[in-house]
Amino acid sequence: MNETMVFERFIESKGLKHSKPRLGILDVFLNIEKHMSIDELWAAVRIKHPSIGYATVYRTLKLLCEGGLCRELHFEDGTTRFEHLYGHDHHDHLICTECGRLVEVVDEKIEALQVKLMRRHGFSPKYHRMDLYGTCKNCRKSEP
Repeated sequence: MNETMVFERFIESKGLKHSKPRLGILDVFLNIEKHMSIDELWAAVRIKHPSIGYATVYRTLKLLCEGGLCRELHFEDGTTRFEHLYGHDHHDHLICTECGRLVEVVDEKIEALQVKLMRRHGFSPKYHRMDLYGTCKNCRKSEP
């Protein structure tokens, strides 16, 4: 089942009406493969759908999260970002503290170690998120 079908079923289950603005926002969101803020999504939506307001984008993103299509990310810079969730594999993040660059990474050894640590301390693994902060090679090149 694709994301649009998932969203439409979720909207129906909530007793909400299908709307062109919501589907337009979903389409724009799904076609941008990056971690984006509400402001960034709104700017992209306005290019294709100039009449859609900020509040509609905000409410639709909340519905997308609630429906399991995306999730909110809160990084150290204080900006809430949203990333695709449905149909995307688990990953961790490398974040540059200078330019804000985000890199998705997966390392099977680290994943196994995280599960081992949880179990060693009596936890049953459910989910985790790992964000590593540093300076990317491009920003290091520009340092004196």
